[in-house]
Amino acid sequence: MITATQAYEPTLASGATSPPASGPQLAVTLCGVRLRNPTVLASGILGLSEQVFVRLAQAGVGGVTTKSCSLKPRAGWPNPTIVNWGHGLINAVGLSNPGVEVMVEEIRAAKKLLAPYGVPIIASIFANTIYDFGVLARYISEAEPDLIEVNISCPNLDARHEEMFSSNAYVSAQVTRMVKRNTDRPVVIKLSPNVEDIAAIAVSVANAGADAICAINSLGPGLVLDIETAEPVLANGSGGVSGPAIRPIAVRCVRDICQALKRAGLKTPVIGTGGVTTARDAIEMILVGATCVGIGSAVYRGLGVFGEVTAGIVDYMARHDYQYIEEFRGKALR
Repeated sequence: MITATQAYEPTLASGATSPPASGPQLAVTLCGVRLRNPTVLASGILGLSEQVFVRLAQAGVGGVTTKSCSLKPRAGWPNPTIVNWGHGLINAVGLSNPGVEVMVEEIRAAKKLLAPYGVPIIASIFANTIYDFGVLARYISEAEPDLIEVNISCPNLDARHEEMFSSNAYVSAQVTRMVKRNTDRPVVIKLSPNVEDIAAIAVSVANAGADAICAINSLGPGLVLDIETAEPVLANGSGGVSGPAIRPIAVRCVRDICQALKRAGLKTPVIGTGGVTTARDAIEMILVGATCVGIGSAVYRGLGVFGEVTAGIVDYMARHDYQYIEEFRGKALR
């Protein structure tokens, strides 16, 4: 019987990790950065704090994505901002964050905490203009995150924004080029499912220099009502939809992206995100080509989800006699 602890590599007293001597190996490489297993905390789920990051590392997470930050502090929307609607979550947080200056210091502190565990940090950024994406990339790079995730795909737009950057392949590529010009960190572009052809946009940003792609962001915006009051359950009204209900869409998007990248002769890795709750869900993402698997809404059940998922992946690999994840990655692609 393989335990959850074995699945994500046992932690030594010093905080260092030791790979298993034999059996399935979970370590993966994303843009030259080693992750001890393919699980990644998705952006926007947990804030930055010493207690949370240590608990994440001890729970077995492979990598951590920060909340998205902007140039200036942003208050976000009033509560309630996140509601469980039975088949997932609906949220309108409004991208609340303390601004890039505070985030740089928080990432620096977090890197020190996570270094003994071998857990890399992906810094997430968003902006209102293409130019500001470049400025943000330059600032956030001062914290030396392992990678930078560029959020061009939040569905919760207010009246000042006509569309997401990720709605247009040309604009998405322009954002990618701007960020790449302003950082030496690997760049991950996060894409939206709320587009006509997500695969075409993925190829466009990859050709523009994206080092990796994250897909998908939440669907929507959607609307859930309190039928007793006939009012929305969220203070903002509508919000992004995430959780198990969107997983089949996320899997299809990741498959389409990986197929399109392969046809274009591109080897850009993909972080498959969207509704992943169990080991089966994570394996499905890997089978359609994902290098890593983002876990977001499932974290609200508890941080133990990372150990459960990695333990399940190890069991699956043992049953199929796989030594490395690369042996079954993309097996479902045709």
